[in-house]
Amino acid sequence: MHEALHAIESGLGSFVGYAKVLLEGISAICVVTGLIASIGVGIGGYRRERRVAAEGIRLKFGSWLAIALEFQLGADILSTTVAPTMDALIKLAILAAIRTFLNFFLQKELEHVEKRGKEQ
Repeated sequence: MHEALHAIESGLGSFVGYAKVLLEGISAICVVTGLIASIGVGIGGYRRERRVAAEGIRLKFGSWLAIALEFQLGADILSTTVAPTMDALIKLAILAAIRTFLNFFLQKELEHVEKRGKEQ
């Protein structure tokens, strides 16, 4: 019985490790995709007006960063589920708070830029 639980725990640890790497990879892809999309918006918007280009870049890249932060948080949560030591839980709480804080203000800024764009 004890050996079976150990085997299950080991398998779960491997699965979580792969899932964590996958989530971190998706997060990196989101950042790179956001960069490429932002460059496209910047090139297109710069021809019209620099201010429009800057806001378009911030809106596009900010949206992709928000998605990337969600995937990173998911990866951190997964890694903590396997070995929930007090140190790991504290680290997760700090990272979650920082990412939530960043995501909140990023979302507010995106909404502000989007609202201003609709008014014009």
